[in-house]
Amino acid sequence: MGVPAGLRAYREIFRIPGAGGFVSASLVGRLPAAMLSLATVFLVEAETGSYATAGAVASAGALCYAFVVPRLGRAADRIGQRRVLRPLGLAFGALGGLLLLAAWLDGPRWTLYAAGAAFMATMPPVGALVRARWSHLAGSDASLVASSYSFESVADELIFVIGPLVVSAVVLLHPGAGVAAVALAGAVGSLLLAAQRRTEPPVITLPAGGGGGALRVHGLRLMCAVYVCMAAMMAGWELSTIAFADAYGSPWMSGGVMAAYALGSGVGGLWYGARQWRLTLDRRFLLTLAAVVVGVAPLWAMPGVTALLVYSLFSGFLIAPMIIAGYSLVRQGVPPTALTEGMTWLSTAIGVGKAVGVLGAGVVVDAYGPRWGYVLTLACGCAALLVGALGARHLRVMAVTRIVRAA
Repeated sequence: MGVPAGLRAYREIFRIPGAGGFVSASLVGRLPAAMLSLATVFLVEAETGSYATAGAVASAGALCYAFVVPRLGRAADRIGQRRVLRPLGLAFGALGGLLLLAAWLDGPRWTLYAAGAAFMATMPPVGALVRARWSHLAGSDASLVASSYSFESVADELIFVIGPLVVSAVVLLHPGAGVAAVALAGAVGSLLLAAQRRTEPPVITLPAGGGGGALRVHGLRLMCAVYVCMAAMMAGWELSTIAFADAYGSPWMSGGVMAAYALGSGVGGLWYGARQWRLTLDRRFLLTLAAVVVGVAPLWAMPGVTALLVYSLFSGFLIAPMIIAGYSLVRQGVPPTALTEGMTWLSTAIGVGKAVGVLGAGVVVDAYGPRWGYVLTLACGCAALLVGALGARHLRVMAVTRIVRAA
């Protein structure tokens, strides 16, 4: 039997020379994105006994990452991915060891914040770098770009199925084992991706005027605001889920809930990428965003961890489609000379949102319990939807910019 028509697009992207090599490397290198916050929370909570402290450490790291990552994206555009990835991967591995030492030596509390912030700040932005590779290799083939971006989101969700399960398993051996696994995966994956020189995008040479930065695009600034609120929602959901599993089951069960959510999202990503869409990108983004927010509304009323796990499998279905539409909007609306930078600005927004969400949820959960953490999660999602709806015209401009530029 042949490959179903909708799935042939995924087969086509792997006919690109070198695609298999950098995809394999990126699967290792992006594991920290799914494991880092969870591993940090497990470690710090085990050492201090406080979710508020664990949330504050993760928040400090997310803020530092938000500050650093657009500069990494700009450097990758200007000097090449390999020259950024090699030192970054080594630094990430070393700083993971420093965080473990800070936790085990039981020193002043500020050492935990400093080590956690430095560790998280150097997490390699593998997702943005790989999407830039796909954009370079696909060129002007819009269907190939759509398929590759869909595959990337599905790969992200696969990692978010595996990552939480790995962390939840290894911390049963030792609370610091999760951080050690994250540091190793980030260092090895970065070095493997740096070695894939055949598919590396060329260094960007700016025009005489210097060229415009990605943030000059109004729509990108709006999307960053949406992503701040959306990431706050997801970070609040993650920490509240850890606390919910601890209160109504066992801590290790949180990994299963997160894996179920990611599995549902991965299935949604495959479905999204196999379809031909008539709706414009901006409308797809807003509709999927609305559906994701609706999906978190009942969480506060879940009767137990089993019900939460089953519900998460279905409520995560449109996460990947929302992410695919968001990155596709960036590719459409940001100048090619600042593409990686534009994608990493979304990572900055996610970092800021995670900082706000995990800090706020930590305080709320410690004071009122995990159900109120889910209420805070829903409020952040509603804020994301409101910002996106109010700025819909800027998203529409992004959706047609590359078409107009090509004409």
